[in-house]
Amino acid sequence: MSNQAWLERSFAAVWHPCTQMKRHERLPIVPIASADGVWLTDFDGKRYLDGVSSWWVNLFGHGHPRIKQAVREQLDRLEHVMLAGFTHRPVVELSERLAKLSGLGHAFYGSDGASATEIALKMSFHYWKNLGRPQKSRFVSLENSYHGETVGALAVTDVPLFSSTYAELLKPGLRAPSPDARQAGPGESAADVALRAVRSMENLLAKHGGEIAAVIVEPLVQGAAGMAMYDPVYLTELRRLCDRYEVHLIADEIAVGFGRSGSFFAYQQAGVTPDFLCLSKGITGGFLPLSCVLTRDEIYQAFYHDDVTRGFLHSHSYTGNALACAAALAVLDIFEDENVLEANRLKAADFTERMRPLIKRPEIRHFRHQGMIWAFDVETSRADFALAYFSAMLKRGCLLRPIGKSVYFMPPYTLKPEEMDWLVAAGVDALDEVLAGESAGGDATPLP
Repeated sequence: MSNQAWLERSFAAVWHPCTQMKRHERLPIVPIASADGVWLTDFDGKRYLDGVSSWWVNLFGHGHPRIKQAVREQLDRLEHVMLAGFTHRPVVELSERLAKLSGLGHAFYGSDGASATEIALKMSFHYWKNLGRPQKSRFVSLENSYHGETVGALAVTDVPLFSSTYAELLKPGLRAPSPDARQAGPGESAADVALRAVRSMENLLAKHGGEIAAVIVEPLVQGAAGMAMYDPVYLTELRRLCDRYEVHLIADEIAVGFGRSGSFFAYQQAGVTPDFLCLSKGITGGFLPLSCVLTRDEIYQAFYHDDVTRGFLHSHSYTGNALACAAALAVLDIFEDENVLEANRLKAADFTERMRPLIKRPEIRHFRHQGMIWAFDVETSRADFALAYFSAMLKRGCLLRPIGKSVYFMPPYTLKPEEMDWLVAAGVDALDEVLAGESAGGDATPLP
């Protein structure tokens, strides 16, 4: 069956996520038939280099044989059993290994990143309630933060496209300035910006600490803020402030965990440990939905009681799914056996050098790089830049989805040198095409 046939059937039957469906009258959906490594292939045989790891989930390329084999083997033993009153080998082993890697204790599982955020927020709220301090019920997040789109997660997300639409459903939180290094003034360093943001956070906590349960941050990189990157000193100082004002620190590493930031977990670069750690996306290498929240044993113990109402009241039908846990264990095996972090350091340096023809363009602002994430802003008058650039890259066989006027690359870790060159050449060519049409109007709605 052709692309066109699948496109028509999908348009008639599927409601696609975070999408204005009418847009696809002009920009066709891309039906994908298969995938291998960094490449997606449609039903007409055209290939697309997956430059964003399929929304940041695919760490080691599509169809990685070790992860595939682990899922196959688990299929022959146990596909799923409810985790209420039962347990199984993959979930126990995964929890043990994540605890050892993170320095945190018991793991609680969900199905996606927003679920992990919800779990962490509810745990923090309920912890203070169990301690007889129910007034500590508010949450602080950063300006331009993104933590998911369920109701609890949306309350700590500062993306107007999402949060303003559903404002009446949300519990109001507090916002603190972002430490985004792009805000540096003349003579200022990224650390200067971070410390300025720390001072604002301290003022907020000094004023409201008695009513705040937790601060939630995306360590080192704020994804939906256009890959806003900041100095690790912010996390170091934030940990100090959270301790001082008796506020939990929630590290949302849904996007930046599992090596994406350059270290296994991004917060490790600041020499701190959060109270809660939210994980998802890359945890299964892009194979199956899974999320996880790890926390300190002291927090776990506050729920350990004869009174059922003091237990953590949260569940998902597929919590700790055995197949997903088996995939996650294979991901951890790959990290251990193939020295992934060191290989990524070398690959990141190579890719950064190969990007010179793109980042030296006069329209490029604020080129930034963190681990296996690259981003830059484009100075353009095109209101529809994101959509135009996305379309231009698709024509050239590449999947990139700009956030506003910020272009970012988050490819699988298996990207080869010739594939790096393909991405860069396509990026330059697409930029020429898009900027040549700067007088264009069009749909300015940002791509998610």
